Formats: sequence, structure tokens, C-alpha cells
Amino acid sequence: MQRTHPTPQAPTPTPTLSVARGGSQASRPGPAEWFTGRVRVDPLFAAPEPARASGAAVTFEPGARTDWHSHPLGQTLVVTAGCGRVQQWGGAVHVIHPGDVVSIPPGVKHWHGAAPTTAMTHIAIQEQLHGQTADWMEKVDDTTYSTEPAGH
Repeated sequence: MQRTHPTPQAPTPTPTLSVARGGSQASRPGPAEWFTGRVRVDPLFAAPEPARASGAAVTFEPGARTDWHSHPLGQTLVVTAGCGRVQQWGGAVHVIHPGDVVSIPPGVKHWHGAAPTTAMTHIAIQEQLHGQTADWMEKVDDTTYSTEPAGH
């Protein structure tokens, strides 16, 4: 009787973490078809498959804002500087400050941006579904943007 020995298999590579250095990805202006005013987008990460999350630091100059839009899997905003505004379709305008976390459910039509006289930066985190992170809609008109925020 002959003994058989298992065939050696190549070791499975161990996944390793990565560090993306701040400033290693180029800033880009927020596209005019999605924003009003001056906006800068600093990409932070886009997780590799099978993950689907991505994040960016977005800076809005005073009065700048997104268009109305929604996200198929929702969005989280973490305000890091300045003073901003956010509004859900049909809802009140809310003032947001550093440390505030805004959770936007999937499919909810909304906009966000800076206050009229103060810039605002937030980290935006969202996931993609079928390669898409947002559904962009119409511009936020000046009357809507100028609505008195709730509690003010």
C-alpha cells in the first residue's frame, strides 16, 4: 500500500491595509450641472469591490449648494467646518455645524450647501448601486435656498 501525500497549495495572500495620504488625489471643481456656486470636491476613498462605499470632502463657498438629488442607498454627511444648510423635499431648511451628522435615507430628495455668508465643508459618504451614487435633479432656486431655516 502506497501512501499519498496532499498536494502542496500556494499560500493564500493575506489582505493588507492601505493608507491614502491626504492630498494624494487631485481636487476638482464641483460640476456646474450638479452645483450652484463655487464648490471643491476632494476625493477621499472609493472602496474596491465588493464594497461599494465612497467618500469625499466637499467645500462649498458662501451661497453654494447642490442641486436637488437623491441617493439610491442613502448618504451620510459629517460637517467638519463652517456653517451650512440641508433640506429634504417638502421639509424645513436645517442649519448644520461642525460635528453634526446628517443621515439621508435612500431615495430622499434633498439638497445641502453653505450658508449665505459662511463657507461649509462636509465629508459625504455614500454607496453605489449599479454603478450610480446619485440621481441629480433640478437646481435649487434662490427663493428655496433663502427660506428661513427652522428654529431661527
